[in-house]
Amino acid sequence: MQVVKEYVRRWYESGLDPDEYICHKRQGNFVEIEEAETGKRRTVLTFCTNDVLGLTQEESVKQAAIEAILQYGTSNSSTSVLSGRIDLHRQLENEISAFKHLPNTQLFLNAWMAMQALMDAFCHLAIPIPGFQNNRETLILTDVLNHGCIVTALANAGTRSGKMFGHSPRVRVRAYRHCDVEDLARKLKRYAQPDNRIMVVSDAVFSMDGDIAPLPQMIDVLENYPDSTLLMDEAHASGAIGATGRGIYEYFDLKPQDAIARGVNPLIMTTFSKFAASAGAAISSHVPELIPLLNVSPTSIGTISLPAPTAAAALESIRLVANEPERVERLQENTKYLRSRLAANDFVAIGETNVVPVLLPPELNPKEYARELMDFGIWVSPIWFIAKPRIRITVNALHTKEEMDRLVTGMVKSRDLVYQPTISA
Repeated sequence: MQVVKEYVRRWYESGLDPDEYICHKRQGNFVEIEEAETGKRRTVLTFCTNDVLGLTQEESVKQAAIEAILQYGTSNSSTSVLSGRIDLHRQLENEISAFKHLPNTQLFLNAWMAMQALMDAFCHLAIPIPGFQNNRETLILTDVLNHGCIVTALANAGTRSGKMFGHSPRVRVRAYRHCDVEDLARKLKRYAQPDNRIMVVSDAVFSMDGDIAPLPQMIDVLENYPDSTLLMDEAHASGAIGATGRGIYEYFDLKPQDAIARGVNPLIMTTFSKFAASAGAAISSHVPELIPLLNVSPTSIGTISLPAPTAAAALESIRLVANEPERVERLQENTKYLRSRLAANDFVAIGETNVVPVLLPPELNPKEYARELMDFGIWVSPIWFIAKPRIRITVNALHTKEEMDRLVTGMVKSRDLVYQPTISA
């Protein structure tokens, strides 16, 4: 333990530890928070929530969760394949399938478990079956900036979860440059071998850069590899991009069936923590046979199913999004407005979505800038542990122009106090 103590001491001394705040109450985009270190309380305007459509405080969503508790209790206390499957799960899966235009969906407690389950199901085909020999190797290509849940699942893709030593065919993982379709094509040509099972996996919207994967060009490349699989993580895309918030396929005026028609198997991971006022995740596919494999993966069969209030909140939220596309329109209008205001004040905001990373000079600790903003009553997320220091602003559908103007005014004042902006060439 001495090594741990010494490491944490140096970590704190280096300033790499995050500032911690505890939320006590929320009304709209105003949050009463407590500084964990000092106990100081204040009410601030938040631009760091992932509640992109403002549904966590929607009355019908809260009521759906309450009614689910009254009917089912707070937990199902079992796995789906034993006694933990409830009718809300079936309704939620059907709603997601309709929303994403893929007919088969499996629920999970979170994205990390969903991704690991998919690697188990795709690469290792669940459990050994007498008389069936799986001898095809898997090649997985991954964008270098993919989310940690993807990275972790791929790091563990070589053997089935729950097995220290596996005897499945080899799994090879290779990275391609961020959103670089030409590099993806080069890597596939270089590493793909005859009879490989091929998967390409990418965020749809990248959580730290706010940009969008080049889906049409990715399908163009994969069309040359019949029966290949394209997995899109739509955590930051669902509810945010596309005319009605259905995600990256709608954004590019496509449907998953367009990929299927060209010999590419589309998979979509949907998460509920951003647009669906809840927690949990789902994998959707046009292949019904994939679902039972996901259902018996260790990250599904080894833990409880999605609790009833969580499932009910997600179900009501998705129905609201499907029936009221004006919520998505407001989010997209707010995104355009804030990005234009930032540009007008010489801030370098990268990406194009409601995830708005603003680059800072490398010599500045983003935590210092975020603390200055906190003094102006603005709460943003400082990101200081990656190559390009930044603050990450997340716009939601509830933000008013006055609130966004207040953010930009605070950013300008804080900039005058601590740094000069980085001007793009």
